[in-house]
Amino acid sequence: MSGVSITMQVRDAEVRRGFRQLERMMANTTPVMAAIGTGLVGSTHMRFVTQTDPEGQAWAALNSGYAAQKRNSRILSESGRLRDSINSRPGNDEVLVGTNVIYAAIHQFGGDIVPKSASHLWFRIGGALIKASKVTLPARPFLGISSEDEAMISETVFGFLERYSTRR
Repeated sequence: MSGVSITMQVRDAEVRRGFRQLERMMANTTPVMAAIGTGLVGSTHMRFVTQTDPEGQAWAALNSGYAAQKRNSRILSESGRLRDSINSRPGNDEVLVGTNVIYAAIHQFGGDIVPKSASHLWFRIGGALIKASKVTLPARPFLGISSEDEAMISETVFGFLERYSTRR
């Protein structure tokens, strides 16, 4: 995932213990990771609906001139490409959740856009031609683990643990 991915670890000791138990019971824990990945992709998609970060904070508002010329009022959703690109790749002991969209990182972390070879950036907002030496985009985090995600991860691990414990 060359666009953006972040690394997070589950710190809840009980969940970690539960996962270690699963590793002893299951030859391959990829199905657990796949279920967690599916849940995280779903919650990430919901952030594009609620326009909030994993902590529940609203994303920074759009520039008013840019917002007026957009086809829709949603932040980070002009074409839906970024939202639709969020995916997961489960492994035996991890799940990667992210996107390969090249502009994802600037939206996740914020930063400055500067010209590569020209002296200025040129673009239109509200019909006016704008000349700028740089454009600063605020961070609008869409990837991350919310408290609801933590609960989902816990429920998933313990649900698998319960199912595999009764099979033995």
